Amino acid sequence: MAKAPQKLVLSGSRDIPFNCLQLSQSNVRRVKAGVSIGELAADIARRTLLQSLNVRPILDAEGQETGRFEVPAGGRRFRALELLVKQKRLAKDAPIPCVVRPAQDAVSAEEDSYAENTHREALHPLDQYRSMKLLADEGQDVEEIAARFMVTPAVVRQRLKLASVSPKLHEIYAEDGMTLEQLMAFSVSDDHDRQEQVWELLSHSYNRSAAYIRSKLTEDTVRVADKRVRFVTVDAYVAAGGHVMRDLFEEDDGGWLTDPALLDRLVTEKLQAEGEKIGAEGWKWIATAVDLPWGVTNGMREIDGVPVARTAEEDARLAALEAEVEQIEAEWSDDPDVPEEVHARMEAIDAEIAVLVERPMTFDADEMARAGTFISIEVDGSLCIERGYVRPEDEPVVEAEGDAGADDDASDPHGGEEGGADAPAGSTASNVVPITSAGDDDDSDEEVVKPLSDRLVAELTAWRTLALQDALAQSPSTAFAAVLHAFVLDTFYMASRESCLQVTLNKASFGFSPTGLRDSAPARAIAERHKRWEDRLPDDDKALWDMLLQLDGAEQAALFAHCAAMVLNAQQEVVPKYDNGRVSKHSIERRIAHSHVLARAVGLDLVGAGWRPTVAGYFQSVTKPRILADVAEAKGPKFAEMIDHLKKADMANEAERLLEDAGWLPEPMRTPILLDEPQAEPALDAEASELPAFLEEEETGDKDGDAYAAAA
Repeated sequence: MAKAPQKLVLSGSRDIPFNCLQLSQSNVRRVKAGVSIGELAADIARRTLLQSLNVRPILDAEGQETGRFEVPAGGRRFRALELLVKQKRLAKDAPIPCVVRPAQDAVSAEEDSYAENTHREALHPLDQYRSMKLLADEGQDVEEIAARFMVTPAVVRQRLKLASVSPKLHEIYAEDGMTLEQLMAFSVSDDHDRQEQVWELLSHSYNRSAAYIRSKLTEDTVRVADKRVRFVTVDAYVAAGGHVMRDLFEEDDGGWLTDPALLDRLVTEKLQAEGEKIGAEGWKWIATAVDLPWGVTNGMREIDGVPVARTAEEDARLAALEAEVEQIEAEWSDDPDVPEEVHARMEAIDAEIAVLVERPMTFDADEMARAGTFISIEVDGSLCIERGYVRPEDEPVVEAEGDAGADDDASDPHGGEEGGADAPAGSTASNVVPITSAGDDDDSDEEVVKPLSDRLVAELTAWRTLALQDALAQSPSTAFAAVLHAFVLDTFYMASRESCLQVTLNKASFGFSPTGLRDSAPARAIAERHKRWEDRLPDDDKALWDMLLQLDGAEQAALFAHCAAMVLNAQQEVVPKYDNGRVSKHSIERRIAHSHVLARAVGLDLVGAGWRPTVAGYFQSVTKPRILADVAEAKGPKFAEMIDHLKKADMANEAERLLEDAGWLPEPMRTPILLDEPQAEPALDAEASELPAFLEEEETGDKDGDAYAAAA
């Protein structure tokens, strides 16, 4: 008869007075980790001991039990109980539930300690969420739940945020169908249907990252960091009924606004209100826009204003602030560790001084009656107010007989029936007029790759022109060659002679420009450089010559390059059907060809300058076949195949993401590489012509500018 297998016998348990227990040196935990002893003691005091201690009897020299026990497994619980005894919250001889192992057991005490600390599984995040949600449903607040489980309130909020994820996705996650990072990414949106659509989209995508999930769920929203949001403020948007999506698991810069239409309405209303305030100063018209079109002031005369003098109190305050700055600098100038509060105070002083120094302007009332003001939004959400521009039609003229009664105030704000955006106008109800850009033509989905539209080419090359201007201004040697080239053409090829120098600089302007061109990196670099020079140059043009002679060679070269860059125009303008006497197909072709020469000379890098193929700036203006062709060219046919099933809007968004770091440029923005290009242009050939001294300094590093100053 077969012998039955011996049944397993578990170690017995019993209550042992706490003063009969001592911590064993066999406990393998040496490094503090996780919940502190104090927090664990507080938890035991609230819910008592949930898990028994693992103990072994201590034997005397004869091998007999002494009545005392060591604790090899459960050392942190022992320390917590010990703390409660010290706090007199637990009696010294309080019975402690223990599992008693034999003193001479075949399994060592060290192994028991190691096993207890390793054979444990952390609670699944979904189970944490469900348990915390039950407590929240019972009425406990976030801080109370955090205290109960000894975690931070942020952890509780993160777990509860998982409630916004579709139950279907919860089940997929529970079955290990997605990662925790993916599940957390879905929590950014409360729309379960959209979450499930994106999850379905992932099954056809090579990219399943959490960042991609967030981008798909937020693609129809507006970031809180957007300058429109900063302008109206999030509080005003929420008060108007808007909703803000937040990501509790990643840095989200404030989140996303889910109602762009509401945001645009609030922006329009606030711009209108601000325009009314400015209009009350006495201006004939006020033009408002989120982004002013490039060259909006072209053809307008800017009237001069007079700064408002500071009062005696303001002068005294300015002197006090400057004295405080000198005192702080004297005290901390040699100290490498300046406290944050000192930095903060210096920043506050600088801001207050700027307000006192940058004085508001006053204008002649008669001039204001015929002039207007442009109002737009800066990147930081503040108002950009540009006062004092007179349109050509508002200039005072001597009325001819029979012309009385002409009413300029009611003239078309955009100079014609086609509704251009270059000029604002008044209105019978209000003199505040929003500037709106012309809508893009409806795009069709024909299965052919159409050429880029003339307008899109003009917008792209406008961006390229600004980048080329910025690059040329930073290369005085090339700028010198470019202007010298123009001088030679005017001198030897029947150029006009309208001044004693026979040179006329016509600042470049753009008939078409992409949205946000004024906020582009090249535009801001040019504007900042122009402002620096404007601040340095004298107000009186009669003093300009003497001031120029005081500049050293490097400064003269930099100013020369900046002025040369401002007249560079590499835009591929739309050639009119009928010759207008200004531009022709041939002149545009020669302009673009020469821009390539300069681009190669200055090493133009549009990607490095900040241009990227975005939905708003490119993809919305081309057809689906063109998008696929561009993606295939930049990334390869396989990437194009991954998005060829998408609708136009989704395809454009995917193309923007795919090409963001691809370094790809549309054809009109590229600079052709000439394999047989000569080593140097004639103007740059050292054997044909020597550069002036100040330009040779740029090449050799010589800082002496006396040669150029003497030549001047």
